[in-house]
Amino acid sequence: MIRKAEDMASEIREGMRGGKGKIQIDHIFKNDEFKGKARLCARITLEPGASIGFHEHKDEDEIYHFISGKGIVNDDGKEHELTAGDSVLTCGGNSHSVENTGNGPLVFLAVILLH
Repeated sequence: MIRKAEDMASEIREGMRGGKGKIQIDHIFKNDEFKGKARLCARITLEPGASIGFHEHKDEDEIYHFISGKGIVNDDGKEHELTAGDSVLTCGGNSHSVENTGNGPLVFLAVILLH
């Protein structure tokens, strides 16, 4: 399956999971296209100061792969500064959050895999 950039569904969410500001989610593939193995494959953009609040993943794993920008990830209570090329894996039962601490957009790929 091929999905051209202009055919990706986009949405803006404000205060996602209790976070700050607006974020853009560009759905690379839709959850009904995964045949029950995943529920998200998206490029996420956080403007400076925006965040996704601290939240838990039960019965699923989430991968963040940072494409550009700079941010802080709270990985189960420990904060880490991450930049382009870095990745995070949050396994079922663990929690995380992410905040853009840079001057430009923080862009990352997010994939949620189901157990």
